[in-house]
Amino acid sequence: MTVHFIGAGPGAADLMTVRGRDLIAASPVCLYAGSLVPDEVLRWCPPGARLVDTANMVLDDIVAELVAAHGRGDDVARLHSGDPSVFSAMAEQLRRLDAAGVPYDVTPGVPAFAAAAAALGRELTVPEVAQTIVLTRTSARATPMPPGEDLATLGRSRATIVLHLAVQRIDAVVAELVPNYGDDCPVAVVARASREDELVLRGTLADIAGKVREAGVRRTAVIIVGSVLGAENFADSHLYSAARCRD
Repeated sequence: MTVHFIGAGPGAADLMTVRGRDLIAASPVCLYAGSLVPDEVLRWCPPGARLVDTANMVLDDIVAELVAAHGRGDDVARLHSGDPSVFSAMAEQLRRLDAAGVPYDVTPGVPAFAAAAAALGRELTVPEVAQTIVLTRTSARATPMPPGEDLATLGRSRATIVLHLAVQRIDAVVAELVPNYGDDCPVAVVARASREDELVLRGTLADIAGKVREAGVRRTAVIIVGSVLGAENFADSHLYSAARCRD
């Protein structure tokens, strides 16, 4: 018996990995967050599978389901939106499964920021413009950020910043980033990336908050900030240069 932690991707069912799909189809138990994982993904569950929506469950109850499945000898597909290595709350589940002696593995998924970049038609690492991406969030009602990981500190590098779980605090985000990036810095907000109701908002730090409020975006959105979003006259990558030694 194994608990399979599976990245369910950003929303579109056809962005699920083949490995993830096959594990779902072979698992008699599936735990998923109904508010984030689309119904189309659950159609791969085998007939009669136990489907558990974790959206309103606490950690103890979720782990109890996993341990109970282990006791029955049932494999579990534990679905997390996007990729489970980022903001998935997987770590505390793994810690408890280790303590309980329950085996598990992890299957990666397409992260939300990658789907957002695809929706924008942008590479986030452009030669001589931006080669660093910071994946972060803000505190608000969530777990406090560690010291030194506030936006004012992270923004000093002027690297491309990708914010998850932060669109409800768009005004505070803008206020913290403007001193380092300037109010003319390009910004994009992509809500429900890869889904049929995907919404893309483009602007600058000066006007993006107003656009977010006007569109009524409150959740399931990624904020991308950085000059890379407006890059046009940049050098070609050395990767495909005729001057590059290929011996």
